Amino acid sequence: MRFEFDIDPVEQARPRATRFGKGIRLYDPEKVTIFKRQLGLLAKQQMLDRGLEPFDGPLEVCMEFYRPFQASLSQKERARRLSGVHRPTVKPDLDNYIKSTSDALNGIIWIDDNLIVSLEAKKFYAEQPHLTVEVRRQKCNID
Repeated sequence: MRFEFDIDPVEQARPRATRFGKGIRLYDPEKVTIFKRQLGLLAKQQMLDRGLEPFDGPLEVCMEFYRPFQASLSQKERARRLSGVHRPTVKPDLDNYIKSTSDALNGIIWIDDNLIVSLEAKKFYAEQPHLTVEVRRQKCNID
């Protein structure tokens, strides 16, 4: 099952802390909180439209993150990036994109991200930032 989301990918940032009585409360920065909320709403709508319940059991997931590139690029470099010849090797790190996305989709596309037993993730450049998530139930290999 493939899901496409027209949203600019946001990386999971380090949590912020605040004093809460005698303890400390950790929270996501505002940019991450907004991303997770928006992605969750987009995912809920797609699940509703397809009449799906959150996936359960072992899952194989592929995530693709399409990020914007600088406006000041030459046409030649722009074409290289759009064709995939030049891929993003700059921050944010791929694992931080994965973390924010998998957290945002918990309880919506899958019951919990601990069900993901296989994960493939890629970063690309695109004119319009977006992300795709493909979910497959793991096939049982019994000899």
